[in-house]
Parts: sequence; C-alpha cells; structure tokens
Amino acid sequence: MQFLNTLSSIILELYTAVLLLRVWMQWARCDFYNPFSQFIVKITQPVIGPLRRVIPAIGPIDTASVLLAFLLILLKPIIYTWIATGQLLPPILLIESLGNLPISTALILPFSLIELFTEIGKLVFWLVIARALLSWISQGRNPVDYVLIQLTEPLMAPIRRIIPTLGGLDFSAMIVILILYALNALRYDVLGWLL
Repeated sequence: MQFLNTLSSIILELYTAVLLLRVWMQWARCDFYNPFSQFIVKITQPVIGPLRRVIPAIGPIDTASVLLAFLLILLKPIIYTWIATGQLLPPILLIESLGNLPISTALILPFSLIELFTEIGKLVFWLVIARALLSWISQGRNPVDYVLIQLTEPLMAPIRRIIPTLGGLDFSAMIVILILYALNALRYDVLGWLL
C-alpha cells in the first residue's frame, strides 16, 4: 500500500509541476522553439489540447492547465485515502503533506487551493536553484539556461534593483528562496487556522 501511495503521489506531483511550468512559460513568454519548451508542450498537449477548446485562456494565463493542475491536487488526497482505506469518498480524508492528518471533506477545496500555491512555490524554488547551479556550470551556453533565465528573471530583477550585486555575487536568488520559506511558514499558519 505504501508503494502505491508513494508512486501515485510522485506521478501526480510531477505532472502538476509540468502543467504549472507550462502556464508559467506561457505567462513569461518563453522561447517556444527552445528544446526544453518543446518538451513541456509535447508532454502536456495530449491532455491540454482538448481542454483548451472548452476552457479558454484568460489573458496570458492558460486556464485549462491551471484547472487541470488544481484537479490533480484535489484528487491526490482522495486517491491517497482510497488506497489507504479502500473507500472512495469517506467523510474524512488524509492529507499526506501534513503528516497524514485527517481533515473533513468540507475543507478539501481550501486545502487544495493552498496546495496549488504550495506546488507553485516548490516549482519556483527548484527553478531558482537550477538557474543558480547552471550559471556556475554552463554559463548560458545551455538551451535550458535561456528558459530558466526567462522564467526566473521577473522574480529576481526587482530584488536586484533593491539589493545590487556585491563583488560579483548576486543575492537575488537567495532572497527569493527566503521569501518562499516565509510563505511556506505562512502556509502552515493558515492550515492551522483551518483545522
């Protein structure tokens, strides 16, 4: 049972991250012809293509991808509870990210919305880390580097205007990560208020 829970959790989280990455790439107007961009589009197009005919985009935001990511997050505790208990919709669901805390099904929508923002924060965190690491290794010669710059620059440029580089060291990535840690602490406070 634990294997199935872990496997389903990994699959749902990875596909949710790819969907949110697609939304972010469209919002940031990343280079569509970049190989990394093409990979993200090809992996999501079979599901998003038909949904886009029904759910139109709102401005630069791909609403179909956001809605599908939200539905995957909404399904995660339901699948986890189904695997653990054998019941499809019991009155109490288990939230894996909170240490298997039971919650009422009435709270599943607010928890799923908070988890959507948490997944966005995780994606931002890993992209900032990847950009920092690749800046040391490839120094802009990798096609993924260019996409990472396009994705993270809207977050790091305002910080760079306030805190300039000191001796060639750019602290904007560290500040973005500290802001994400603060938002994660706020998440736990909000979840505590809901319980």
